[in-house]
Amino acid sequence: MQLRSGLVLLNQNKKEGTGVKKLPPLRAVQAFEAFGRHGSVRATADELGVTSGAVSQQIRRIEDMLGLRLLERHGKVISLTPWGRIYHSRISGAFDQLREAQAELQVLREESSLVVSCLPSLASKWLGPPLFDWQMKTGAHVRLVGTGAEPQRGDEPVDFRISYGDRVKAFEHYAELFTDWVVPACSPAFLAANPVRQPADILRRTLLGIEWDSGYQQPPSWRDWAESIGERPPNAPRDLRFSISSAAIDAAVNGRGFVLAQLSMVRDDLMAGRLVAPFDLRLKLAQTYFLAWELSALDKPLGAELRAWIVRISRRQAALNRELLPGGPVPVPSGGHDGGQLKKI
Repeated sequence: MQLRSGLVLLNQNKKEGTGVKKLPPLRAVQAFEAFGRHGSVRATADELGVTSGAVSQQIRRIEDMLGLRLLERHGKVISLTPWGRIYHSRISGAFDQLREAQAELQVLREESSLVVSCLPSLASKWLGPPLFDWQMKTGAHVRLVGTGAEPQRGDEPVDFRISYGDRVKAFEHYAELFTDWVVPACSPAFLAANPVRQPADILRRTLLGIEWDSGYQQPPSWRDWAESIGERPPNAPRDLRFSISSAAIDAAVNGRGFVLAQLSMVRDDLMAGRLVAPFDLRLKLAQTYFLAWELSALDKPLGAELRAWIVRISRRQAALNRELLPGGPVPVPSGGHDGGQLKKI
């Protein structure tokens, strides 16, 4: 009888255009949907983290708005009325879709990788090796992209970007990392075949130059280094120029000449003896490396941890740059020029 009279009421409202237009509060609908699944006020309260009284109050709000009884009591047992079953069957599908959407996003979030875009030489010589160890230790999924181009809309999504200098102005969220230094270095074999007794002798050897793309402020050149030690640059320097720092460093490792190597990129080579620095006479880069990120990256698994780790190893690099070079400068032969004072920073 109640169901029939309710249908008559709904049909009448539909004809007269007076049907319910205002939806009940979502919290109230959520409470009713949970009760329909559990069949218990207490279990519903436990799921939602509220009291049993709060659950009953929310369901009564829906009943008042609909003008229908959704629950009925039989002794101590509370169950859905026929109207309650109809209403629950309709809203439960919507809540199932919400739960499925949340679960799908969670799976995608867990499976998605962290994309780090980095200047090529810094990626291969500084960030790549320790990042591999960090990834193995944490189980993170990381994709390292070496490129000189800054991320643009429409490109592959990037979570973190490590770049240099004024390009930081293109980003909203960033932190400075470290300012690097360069020092003349070559392979032990090249030094043995082309010994130097004083710093100025380096300028008369084969020099490997580095010229970055025009969008960056250039690193110190051999002309800059010659002036820093009070010497005139060679009139016709015998050098080969590279646009990528790592390529110039690799050429030096292979015995092709001296390179003004960034400390962050050659520390391992110096420690392993693949490169030597006859004189610890350094020049500082004009600008700083920085880390930029998208806020969404911090919501990914281990995103915030990766950002903190990059900042931490950059601080370690800054501290290493203040120390003497691994292995120390090569001793100056007897009777040679000591090159002035070693520049200890």
